[in-house]
Amino acid sequence: MTQLHIEQLTLEEWDDTLPSSGVEVFHSSAVLDAIDQHFDGEMHLFGAYKGEQPVALFPTFERKNALGRVIVSPPPSMGIPYIGPVMMPNSPKQTAYESVNKDFSSLVMDELGVRSNRAFVRFICAPSYVDPRPFDWAGFAVSPAFTYRIDVGTQSLDDVQAQFSSSLRKEIRKAQTFDVTVRDEGIEGARLVYDDVISRYDEQDEAFGMPWEFLESVVTGLGDRCRVYVARDPDGEYLSGMVVPFSNDVGYYWIGGARASYDGVSINNLIHWTVLEDIKEDDALDSVTKYDLVGANTERLCNYKAKFGGELVPYYTVESTGVGMNLAKRTYQLLNKSGERIPTK
Repeated sequence: MTQLHIEQLTLEEWDDTLPSSGVEVFHSSAVLDAIDQHFDGEMHLFGAYKGEQPVALFPTFERKNALGRVIVSPPPSMGIPYIGPVMMPNSPKQTAYESVNKDFSSLVMDELGVRSNRAFVRFICAPSYVDPRPFDWAGFAVSPAFTYRIDVGTQSLDDVQAQFSSSLRKEIRKAQTFDVTVRDEGIEGARLVYDDVISRYDEQDEAFGMPWEFLESVVTGLGDRCRVYVARDPDGEYLSGMVVPFSNDVGYYWIGGARASYDGVSINNLIHWTVLEDIKEDDALDSVTKYDLVGANTERLCNYKAKFGGELVPYYTVESTGVGMNLAKRTYQLLNKSGERIPTK
């Protein structure tokens, strides 16, 4: 039997190896390149191979200081909800998947040296990574988190809206009667959205850790795979906006959506509906079938997001444990000055 071996890839090699479907936009070379530019540490792109056949990928980010080492995927304070491993075994059998998953995770841990008590690990794995058990068996803590995903691919827009709460449908219908426009405004719109979010965090006396330069790099790097939806009133004044990146399968409510209303009606509902319409009707997005509301872990926000009738989808966090983690974990906390509020909205 051919043994699994691991290689460190360049960004170009990563781009050539990444599957065209079944991965998140945050696995894309455009996003990883942006992280690498703005993360004060080292990026390691691991690929596992059976012979010449790639069977798994894993981007990780490492930072060292006097307190210890931190290895994360994704880095904190950049608003990335999840990255983690990508599995692509060359057999559809469950036994093949589990064998590759177990061997690959072990190889990565050995390569990174994360079994040391001065190395703190935190991986937030994407929903597509469904089996974190090898990390649990290796002594790491594995905990579930959740997001909502709306299926747009197998339903008509009428069917999608039928799953909304009655109050949400009513708000969208009312908003559609206003002379409010929602358009993609690209990088200029992204700056408006960013400044709006910064303002709202400042009002709550909270930090927003994402630097503008990082968001600018992501939006620019993704090109037509990222849209910045900006809503304006009849006089052209900014009301609200959202940065929505797209993988080949999924659109993401990523940054923005600060609370905004017009004539007593939430404008963000209209923006979400515009995104769903684009996913269903825009030929440029014909491979996209789902809309991820990015986070279903905060009770107050879930009361709102649940109104869209999306499927509750789990994903997993893998984290170091043990009494020897204190120093290394302090390094992570220094990285995470924003309290990681962005991805859990």
